[in-house]
Amino acid sequence: MTTRSKTAQLKADGRFWLTLDGRNFLGRGRVELLQRIRETGSISKAAKAMKMSYKAAWDAVDAINTAWQSPLVESGPAGSRLTEDAERLIAAFHKAEARHAAFMEKLAASL
Repeated sequence: MTTRSKTAQLKADGRFWLTLDGRNFLGRGRVELLQRIRETGSISKAAKAMKMSYKAAWDAVDAINTAWQSPLVESGPAGSRLTEDAERLIAAFHKAEARHAAFMEKLAASL
């Protein structure tokens, strides 16, 4: 039987996702992708900024656009832009993620 040093610390950890109909819908990576699309006006530029392939970025955008009742990212000849729903979901995600982080800190402190 091995023993751990007294400096080792037990920690609670968990990732936060918003789910929709039982499927992962928005997590930190997808929210970052949406924010970068907002900043660059381009799915391609957002993908490059995140060091991901265009296909992976497009697949993520397609998945969230298909899952939601209306598109969150609209693309056209002038580029891509976020809809009002996307902006509201990003804000809701950040608020909920902050609450999740606070809960995880309290949980870790109680261990």
